[in-house]
Amino acid sequence: MRPLFCVLGVLAVMLAAPALGQAKLRLVADTWPPFTDAGMPGGGLATSIVTTALARAGYPSEYEEVPWARALLGVSEGRYDVLINAWYNDSRTRIGQFSKAYLTNRIRLLKRKGDSFRYSRLADLYPYSIAVVRDYAYSPAFDSDIRLHKVPVRNFSSAVRMLAAGRVNLAVEDEFVARYNLQREPESVRNVVVLVEPALGENTLHILVSLKHPEHRQIVERFERSIEAMKADGSYARLLRQHGF
Repeated sequence: MRPLFCVLGVLAVMLAAPALGQAKLRLVADTWPPFTDAGMPGGGLATSIVTTALARAGYPSEYEEVPWARALLGVSEGRYDVLINAWYNDSRTRIGQFSKAYLTNRIRLLKRKGDSFRYSRLADLYPYSIAVVRDYAYSPAFDSDIRLHKVPVRNFSSAVRMLAAGRVNLAVEDEFVARYNLQREPESVRNVVVLVEPALGENTLHILVSLKHPEHRQIVERFERSIEAMKADGSYARLLRQHGF
């Protein structure tokens, strides 16, 4: 009986974990410091959390940064397996499976210093032009309101420079991303803009696993279990501290 138990034990381990030597998951994100940036330790906070959780779940991975629109297209076509830094959007469920949230982003408006603009509800934005990063989702209400005058731009740097130059009235971005990137803008930009209270909204951050991957459900389930384990053993909190959160 002992050899039989050994065989059954080996089979159980093989079924419970991904096969050894399996292909690496192809992770993708746009450059979005301090969350995703190949030039930062661990690739940024989000990259560190996701790669650690996937590794603990038994999935080796490789990471690439491309413009946001290309990242989405790559996930939809199956050229990438996992989009690291996705806010939930109904339309994206047609190309990938979302995990549960692993971080939360606070979305803020920016205006020029001295501007009398005040924000309390979405209708307050109707008279103004707002720089938004092309193909980003901010909040369901903001994204779907056709009365808003949105000006698509390539990235936050383009948005805030247009704002500083008076080419748009407002810009919008995650609070931590805005603060991080403003420190890297020239004084002529960072000293003339200010964040607006209250926040436009909060977005939860997820991984989006391509539906083209035959194990997308399993990857999401194992990723979520790893995140819970990381929170329980303190490793999740350590990563937050390491990245200044």
